[in-house]
Parts: sequence; C-alpha cells; structure tokens
Amino acid sequence: MRMKFHEQLDELTDRLASMCHLAGDAVRAATEALVLADLPLAERVFDLNDQIEELRGPCEDLAMALLALQGPVARDLRQVVTGVHLVADLSRMGGLVQHVAESVRRRHPEHVASGEAEELLSRMGRVAAELAGLAERVLRTHDPELAAEIGRRDDELDDLHRRLLTLIEDPSWTGSIPAAVDVTLLGRFYERFGDHAVVVGRRVIFLVTGEQMTL
Repeated sequence: MRMKFHEQLDELTDRLASMCHLAGDAVRAATEALVLADLPLAERVFDLNDQIEELRGPCEDLAMALLALQGPVARDLRQVVTGVHLVADLSRMGGLVQHVAESVRRRHPEHVASGEAEELLSRMGRVAAELAGLAERVLRTHDPELAAEIGRRDDELDDLHRRLLTLIEDPSWTGSIPAAVDVTLLGRFYERFGDHAVVVGRRVIFLVTGEQMTL
C-alpha cells in the first residue's frame, strides 16, 4: 500500500513539473511574440496554456484521491497538500502568460511596446523563463537551496519592473496613453509570474522542512 502511495506521489510531482515546464515554454514564446509582433507565436501560447489546463484536472483528482483514500500523515500529508496548492499556482502562471499573448494578438500587426520599454519587457521575459526553469528543477529535486535561488532571481525581475514603471512615469515619456497602459499591464503580468515561481519555491521548502520560510 505504501509503495503504491509513493508511486502516485511521484506521478503527481512529475505532472506538476510538466505544468511548470509548459509555463516556461509559454513565457518564452510569449516574449518572443511580443518582441517580434509574431501572431503565430502568440497563438502557440494559447495552445501551451491549454496543455497546462489539461494537466490541472488530473493533478487535482490525483491529489484528492491520495487524501481521501490513503490517509497520509506527516511529510506525506504535506506533500499532497502542497501539490494541491501548486496546481493553482502553476495554472495562474499559465494564465498570466496568456495575457501577454492576448496583448500581442490585440495589437497585431503593430508592436505592443517599442524602444526601451520593449527591451525591459524582453529582459523580464527572459528572467521569468529562467525562474520557471528553476521552479521545475525544484519540483523534481525538492532542493531547498535551489528554491531559495528562485527568490534571489526574482529580485532581478522586480528591479526590471521598477525600471519599467519609472520609464513610463517619466515626463519625457513620449508613448501614447494606450501604450502606457499596455506596458504597465505587461510588466505586471511578468512580475506576478515571478511571484508565483517564488511561491513554488516557498511551498517546496515547507514540504521538505515543515517550516514556512520567506524567500
């Protein structure tokens, strides 16, 4: 019985890591679509998010079955409960990236952003993709030190976000009001994506140590 339980836990972990991998692919595609004003790439983001959502239901069902049928305790219980929360975090990451793709679709064939704003958003996208990669590795390894690294890398994303807001708030900003709104929202989507990656790391630390830690 215990062997079957741990096999199912491993299956849940693998599915969660797959969701995170897809979120990383999606944020890379969305960022490239943003920089190139590439509609087919933006449409690929919607396909990737659909794949994330297709994994969500089976993950939730498996986690609930483990809780209801196996009666886990201690660390095993933490792992299942953590998995339930992670499903929601990873789904939100996919949703945030889809918002980026929606912006590209809405403004096509024009670019959503230009100049320094586009460069900052591109850099935010690259960091966000790296954070997703770290989060996937954390899910597969349960390495608390790697989880802490997510928090440190997210600081870089937060700094880029602040620079982006400073840019569009400057009186010398020459962009239109719609452009300012687009850039503000895009920055927020990337920033929130990073926040959810940090939460993944925080939840894994709780899983491994049983302690709530601030990253």
